[in-house]
Parts: sequence; C-alpha cells; structure tokens
Amino acid sequence: MPSVCLYFQVHQPVRIKDYTFFDIGENHEYFNQQLNEDVLNKVSDKCYLKANAILLETINKLDGKFKLAFSFSGIVLEQLQKTRPDVIESFQKLVETGHVEILAETYYHSLSFAFSKTEFDRQVKMHADKIWEIFKQKPSVFRNTELIYSNSLAKHISDLGYKGILAEGSEKVIEDKSPNYLYLTTNIPEIKVLTKNYILSDDVAFRFSDKGWSEYPMSAARYANRIHRYSEEADVINLFMDYETFGEHQWEESGIFGFLESFPGKILRHLDFDFKTPSEVISTYGSKDVYNCPFYSSWADTERDISAWLGNSMQMDASKKLYEWETQVLNLNDPILLEIWGKLQCSDHLYYMSTKGWNDGAVHGYFSPFTSPYDAYLHFMNILSDLEMRFLNLQKSNI
Repeated sequence: MPSVCLYFQVHQPVRIKDYTFFDIGENHEYFNQQLNEDVLNKVSDKCYLKANAILLETINKLDGKFKLAFSFSGIVLEQLQKTRPDVIESFQKLVETGHVEILAETYYHSLSFAFSKTEFDRQVKMHADKIWEIFKQKPSVFRNTELIYSNSLAKHISDLGYKGILAEGSEKVIEDKSPNYLYLTTNIPEIKVLTKNYILSDDVAFRFSDKGWSEYPMSAARYANRIHRYSEEADVINLFMDYETFGEHQWEESGIFGFLESFPGKILRHLDFDFKTPSEVISTYGSKDVYNCPFYSSWADTERDISAWLGNSMQMDASKKLYEWETQVLNLNDPILLEIWGKLQCSDHLYYMSTKGWNDGAVHGYFSPFTSPYDAYLHFMNILSDLEMRFLNLQKSNI
C-alpha cells in the first residue's frame, strides 16, 4: 500500500539593503526592513493564508486521512511573529489537527554544516526551541537548507538523535534505483533517508503553468493518475516543494489552488494509497537499499549540488569572510551582533551572487533584490567590513 509523503518548505530571507562603501563605519542598519515586510505581506496574502485555509478544510473534510509536513526557517517564523501573527495562528490551527508534522532544520537557513559543525549545532537547537515555542512539537526528522545532503551530514544528524533526513532523489546519487522507497545512509542504520521524487514534485512546483509543457494543463485527476501508476512499484512517493509554489510561484490564475484542494481526494480514490508524514513513513516501511552520497547534493539548479551558493569566487570569498569571525563573535557574547551574524548566514545572500547562465541564472535573478550578482557581493562585503569594525571595537572595549 504506497503512501504519499507531502512536504512543504516555508522560508523568507531577511534581505540586506544597498550598503555602499560610504556607509561603512557610519551606518549600522544592514537589512531592508521595508522590502522584507512588503514581500512577507504579499506572500502571506497570496500564498500562506489561502493555502492554509484549503489544507485545513481538506484535513477536516477527509477525516484525518490527509497528512503533510512543513519545515520553517527560524527567520521566517521571526518575521511572521512580528509582522503577521495571523499567519502564525493559521499554521498553528493546521498543527493542532494532529495531522501535520514539523521538521527540523537550521535556524538561519544556512550552509553552516559546510563551514562549522559548532555553529550548525547551535542553529539546530535554536530552531528546535522555536518550533516548541510556537507549535509545541519536537521534530524527529531533519531537513537541511535547500535539501542539502551528504553521508557526513546524515551521520551527524543521527548523532544528534534524529531518526530521519530528507534528500534530493538525484540520478547521480540514486543511479538506477527508485526514489520511491526508504533508504539507509552508509553504515548508519539508526537514520533513514527519504528521497524526493523530483520529477513529480517539479511538475507542480515549476511546470504547472507552463503552456509549452506537454502535460499542460495538469489537472488534479491526471496528476493523481500518474502517481497511481506506481501502485505496485513504490512504498512512498515523496513530493517535496516550496510552499510559495501556491499563489506566488504559480499564480492563483493558473488554477493552482483548485489543484491543491482537489489533489488529496483524487489520491485517496485509489484504495491502495494513503498519506503519511515523514516520521510515519520511517515507522511503517523498511529500507530498500543504501543511499550513498559522499558529496553534497541539493534540490537547486540543474546540477543539484551546492554550486548555487558556492559556485564562484565571490560566493566562496563571502562565505570564508563570514565564518572566519565565528570564534570571535561567539566569545564576544553580544546578542545583537550574534543575531546579525546569524542572519547574514542565510543562504539566499549567496544565492544572489550566482553567475550561472541560462534557466538557472534566470531563476537566481528572479529572486534577487539586486540588479546583478556583483552588486549582491559588493553590498554584502561592505556590510561584513562594517561588522568587522564593530567586532574589533567591542573586543578592544572588553580588554
């Protein structure tokens, strides 16, 4: 009896402002508060509230047979608590049904595991504390920033006590195996890997409104039929995507909300199928094989690696500069500077610096508040220069 495991990422970055060389030493306001509020309000009204209402109605209508999972970055929760408490309340109502699982991740939606295990652990604990504060759940399954995964990450997550981790079902890792089963990671029987069926996921997340797509228009019934074809060759169909797919990336006019409302019921019309949360999948199914990923994979771009964030010299330089201050900023124990340093670790800042071309480059440019990746790098590095001056001044005052 195959299960559908539906998971949504909820994240909005704290975007930096245009910060020039002349601001260094004069202006300590780094973040574009107005832009961040405007985007958050737009996405809240176009996506979160509408999609949450549909999901709540669907859970109640299907008498608990519909289940799903979310992961929230800590910084989107912070912004929602401050600016849109009505959205927080709507997510809480979903969780209160008992049919929504919240996953763990890094608080600042960062690449910290690649640079500092100490900082990574600090953020994972911060995130767990925030999830308990808002939702009264203790996550048992981990989802890293942008589905970044490796064998070493899985081992580390297992050591932290988590029983499952999400990954991209990329062919270069999974090879000739199917993503529609549960996997072990190398030599670690204590943690299971759920691999995304990226073709079926991306049909909704990226291709739904593409009039040039051979499957356009994709109705909920047709989509469910495509999933039902796996009835004898799958344990779980993992559909992982950004929550902003609904109403933001795919506009309401495309019919995406009608699709979201109809899809769960269409799946359940096949009596062999059900919905399970990630932790339920882990408890229900055995592992099919080993998912061996000695390098970093992700769900981003055509390469599905970490080149979206660390693919050029600007991105590497910015990351190196940011993390070389870790020991000092932690030892300074200044909560304001520590928070700023954390927010600057958000992967989006590096994403905006990407110089990729073709479709990948267009996607990076679409999300960036800057006119070019070089501007994104320049403003970010100017902020780091000002922050470095503040670190040094605080160190001197503490001597």
